[in-house]
Amino acid sequence: MIACGLDFGTSNSAIGVLKGNATVLTPLEGEATLIPSAVFFEAQDRYNVRFGADAITACVRQVDGRLFRALKTILASSLIEEATTLGKYKIALADIVQIFMRHLKVTAEAFLEREITAVVHGRPVRFVEEDDAGDQRAEHMLEAIARRIGFREIAFVYEPIAAAYHYEQSVTKEELVLVADIGGGTSDFTVIRLGPGRHARADRKDDILACTGVRVGGTDFDTELSLEAIMPLLGRGSALLEKGMTMPNALYRELATWATINFTYTYRNEREVTQLLREAGEPAKVARLLKTLQNRLGHRIAFAAEAAKIALSDSEACDIPLDFIEPDLQAPATQAALGRAIGRGIRRIHRSAADCIAAAGLKPGEIETIFFTGGSSRVPAVRSAIARAAPTARPASGSDLLSVAYGLTQEAARRFG
Repeated sequence: MIACGLDFGTSNSAIGVLKGNATVLTPLEGEATLIPSAVFFEAQDRYNVRFGADAITACVRQVDGRLFRALKTILASSLIEEATTLGKYKIALADIVQIFMRHLKVTAEAFLEREITAVVHGRPVRFVEEDDAGDQRAEHMLEAIARRIGFREIAFVYEPIAAAYHYEQSVTKEELVLVADIGGGTSDFTVIRLGPGRHARADRKDDILACTGVRVGGTDFDTELSLEAIMPLLGRGSALLEKGMTMPNALYRELATWATINFTYTYRNEREVTQLLREAGEPAKVARLLKTLQNRLGHRIAFAAEAAKIALSDSEACDIPLDFIEPDLQAPATQAALGRAIGRGIRRIHRSAADCIAAAGLKPGEIETIFFTGGSSRVPAVRSAIARAAPTARPASGSDLLSVAYGLTQEAARRFG
């Protein structure tokens, strides 16, 4: 039986295999072992599909077609049952997830030159909060897709536990660790005992003390930064001339959210914004909104917000270039403003980390190490909030974007050989 570890992420994905006696990640785009979780369908040919960075490039260059990203976030929502229009055709969003996952599997099989029949699949601690039935539906959907693309043996492992297994390869003594996996769609935690004498154990149940998770992640931060810094330049919050009203907020939020951007491109929205333009107190800004809808620039705005979020992990301030909407247009953004915009999500992340420690039956001071992983663990406000849950713990980090994939691959080797 040939097995793999599959990390299907909201923003990025990876797949690893056992090659010889080593666990290795599969090159997915050139030599890159990490691929953006993105699919692009060309308008004139729905069978001409692009993946990853190639898909994003097609979108940025305004190739006629449609980009899909952050598909993992819809697994636990009613959107997974929806279909979207591709030219004259419609395709179910679940089928787009399947197309992307099949691409990962086929690429890994070409690299290994063997059929892969078993998978250890990563999953968040909670697809859906406070809804066990909804959480199970999301896992069952992921399992059904895995079976349809040819996996016959399927196991699931919580993503922070997989990250812990990878981190354990580098520890030199036993540690009580809080793993903080802050991904694109969720923030997941586990408290686990790790050490050189533990990683070979066949059963790790006694080492895993608690797991928690919240549906808050990097794509939510992109949304809030876009609403805070970019959307006001498109008229968000601006006045309408009659009745003391302001521009309706719903369309801006939909345009700022990765999973719903494509749903904003409708003739109805264009008609409504055209009417609002006549009533606008700041028509130049609303004209930018209309241009965004007509030219389908929503994903380019989302990429600009994401890039700014990443830049603000290391810098106090940056300018977000929006010259694809209007020459020389840019939005100023600061680390402090980002922290305020994502404040509610930060509080939920802190609470989940603290709840995980409490569920493990421990006091905050008993945690020796916090292992940070996931791209959004780099956001200073996120890191600070988690650190407050275990203030005496030593911070540690590794391969932020690949720890989960490595851990899943190690677990696949252990379970299936």
